[in-house]
Amino acid sequence: MFAVIRTGGKQYRVQPDQVLKVEKLEAEAGGTVTFTDVLALGAEGSITIGAPTVVGATVTATVIAQDRLEKVIIFKKRRRQNSRRKNGHRQHVTVLRVSAINAA
Repeated sequence: MFAVIRTGGKQYRVQPDQVLKVEKLEAEAGGTVTFTDVLALGAEGSITIGAPTVVGATVTATVIAQDRLEKVIIFKKRRRQNSRRKNGHRQHVTVLRVSAINAA
């Protein structure tokens, strides 16, 4: 069984016991998070697509950790101006383990 959920402006295809990194959520490590924005559900040859969401479907996940991604280097250079700028950024993420997909 799989589900397509929406969180942080992105869509994720999830299955039970899958570990995924999503945009930072306000939750403690060890807590549970419930997603109600389920866009699609699928199981063994059948798929249910919501309009826009599947009514009554939820996905629950446990929070493993609050983490940060690898550093992204931003480098800007203006040629022949002796002008350059280097900057770095690490995005905050929440690491989740999907525990259950509940259909209506």
